[in-house]
Amino acid sequence: MKHLLTSAIFLFMSLSVMTQNIDAPNVIIIFVDDMGYGDLSCYGHPTIRTPHIDRMANEGMRFTQFYVAASVCTPSRAGLLTGRYPIRTGLVGGIMRGRVLFPNDDNGLQPDEVTIAKVLKQKDYKTMAVGKWHLGHLPQYLPMVHGFDDYFGIPYSNDMDYIPAKDGQPGYCNVPLMYNTDIIERPANQHTLTRRYTEEAVNFIKNNKEDPFFLYLAHSMPHIPLFASSKFEGRSKRGLYGDVIEELDWSTGQILNTLKELQLDKRTLVIFTSDNGPWLVQKQNGGSSGLLKDGKGTTWEGGQRVPMIAWWPGQVPEGEVNTSLSTSLDLLPTIAAIAEVDLPDKIIDGQNIVPLLRNEEAIDHAPFMFYRGNKIYAVRMGPWKAHFITQTVYPSGPPQYHNPPLLYDLENDPSEKYDLSAMHPDIIKTITGVKTAHEKAMGDVLKN
Repeated sequence: MKHLLTSAIFLFMSLSVMTQNIDAPNVIIIFVDDMGYGDLSCYGHPTIRTPHIDRMANEGMRFTQFYVAASVCTPSRAGLLTGRYPIRTGLVGGIMRGRVLFPNDDNGLQPDEVTIAKVLKQKDYKTMAVGKWHLGHLPQYLPMVHGFDDYFGIPYSNDMDYIPAKDGQPGYCNVPLMYNTDIIERPANQHTLTRRYTEEAVNFIKNNKEDPFFLYLAHSMPHIPLFASSKFEGRSKRGLYGDVIEELDWSTGQILNTLKELQLDKRTLVIFTSDNGPWLVQKQNGGSSGLLKDGKGTTWEGGQRVPMIAWWPGQVPEGEVNTSLSTSLDLLPTIAAIAEVDLPDKIIDGQNIVPLLRNEEAIDHAPFMFYRGNKIYAVRMGPWKAHFITQTVYPSGPPQYHNPPLLYDLENDPSEKYDLSAMHPDIIKTITGVKTAHEKAMGDVLKN
């Protein structure tokens, strides 16, 4: 009788754990740095080989009209983690206008902002940030303040803290490698960063296989300066840039393989995307926008439309290509929905795109605002995109104002070659009205 009672209790506990795991799926976001729309073989690159990411796309869903919140590092990361236009977090206005956080800045993502990690803490998720943070390097802005249990990585871009050449010694980037709030290596050995980030990520998954977890794996590459490990150097026909992408592909494969080995794949959503488009002025050390116009630092398509792949066996259908408009702002409300937790008591600009992930129905997505600093440069509404202000190349030259705004039909002209503003004054009027209404609703936020 005692044996039967013990068995019954064990069965009940096992079912409870299974139910908890189903109700609280794991989430992994892989966020690479400065990779362009055309840099993966599954998005059309002819020589860079990305078999693991291609497999991820074949087993999941590849998005073709996915936008990030900004075309440079800091505001893009703020938008992804909070689900809010970066202007709301204060990281693009005032002294931050048009640039990213530097090591001498005393600003950062404010502690009262609510990240994906904080949202998931409502269900006691284990959380870890690995890689590039770039939302403030001071203790009051580091990941542990924003809902992450642990952090391993560099606090800003890998080209910062540059020490000039002196006495015959070459210059170098004196970036610190941190564990939580402690610097454990300086300068970080950047040849090993992708490998070590991957090892930390895999260990986190293994150590938390019994609990729901959220892993934010934000790679430092392929931001310049480029570094690959000895295993990948000289491997790609695309040169060092290709080597770096192929090592990131290997890293992604390690994550997916670990999930399958631990039988966590069917209860883990994995998102792979980039923080912005390629840094084109770096020439061969920068990536490719594919058929899209321009790149990093601009509000042309190549600056903010990036690859996005969603993988969740049994939940996200295999081999689907999703052509619907979606954005990185949508990830927080989507993840909150699948984890069945409450949204923050703040204005959230993203939308729940679970129906897209499950290929259930189309979504009438709200118009998307392309901000640069505290100004709206462009607006995407349905198939149409209107440019009110443009800048090209990064670092950018002076802005060009357009009256009437330039107008492109992105369903037919994703390369933004053919301005249709003269043919569609009614659409210009509608989009201008949407922009004006948004600016009015934002109020004093735009004055920062």
